[in-house]
Amino acid sequence: MNAKLLEILVCPICKGPLHYIKAEQELICKPCRLGYQIKDGIPIMLEDEARKLAADEEV
Repeated sequence: MNAKLLEILVCPICKGPLHYIKAEQELICKPCRLGYQIKDGIPIMLEDEARKLAADEEV
């Protein structure tokens, strides 16, 4: 994932920072508890496509 792109990307819902999880190829928004998948190097920043984090899942 491009470092410059990571600096400018924010959560499309709350506009908060995203945390890159390299092993999962996912961008995580802690306040919204959503995970945005990265496919072929492209972040999928759609709310409908986001994964809801489980209540017991660490972020």
